[in-house]
Amino acid sequence: MGAARIHPTAEVHSQAEVGPDTQIWNQSQVREGAHIGSECVLGKNVYIDLGVSIGNRTKIQNNVSVYHGVTIADGVFIGPHVCFCNDKIPRAITPDGQLKRDDDWTVGPITVHYGASIGAGSIIVPDVTIGRFALVGAGSVVTRSVPDHALVFGNPAHVHGYVCQCGSRLIQPVVTPTSVSGYCPTCQQSVTFALTQ
Repeated sequence: MGAARIHPTAEVHSQAEVGPDTQIWNQSQVREGAHIGSECVLGKNVYIDLGVSIGNRTKIQNNVSVYHGVTIADGVFIGPHVCFCNDKIPRAITPDGQLKRDDDWTVGPITVHYGASIGAGSIIVPDVTIGRFALVGAGSVVTRSVPDHALVFGNPAHVHGYVCQCGSRLIQPVVTPTSVSGYCPTCQQSVTFALTQ
């Protein structure tokens, strides 16, 4: 593996970790304490806040904002203009009119699990988990956790089906507490996937 490739206009803090073969493009910013794995791609104008953790082989498209409290696993796709929020009660000032400080609010964590995809322009609110190989449709507002392999979209996002690891929607899915199964028209076979407990 080779060294990370960082565009001259990108700002990567000296206390951030960037894995080998990762590419960070124009005007992106990676804050202190952030960890980015190997073979990732961060597009133009991506913001990675302090302490964010990103796994290996994750692709983050242009103009994505990933705020403090977010953990992203390996193999995740994040479409352009996605925003990960971290404060359920955002205010610039305290009740007595003072500017809020770092200790005046509580971080709401977000976890995105292995192989998940988040469509362009989606907003992910705090205190949610997006399951393995889940697919969030473009423009969605995710206000609750998303199960493994679930297809969700809308505002607020709801489950509208289930998807294969390849991303295609399963035909006649059968969901149990431990698995989801159905026919994948792309893979042209019946598939069954275990669900995370």
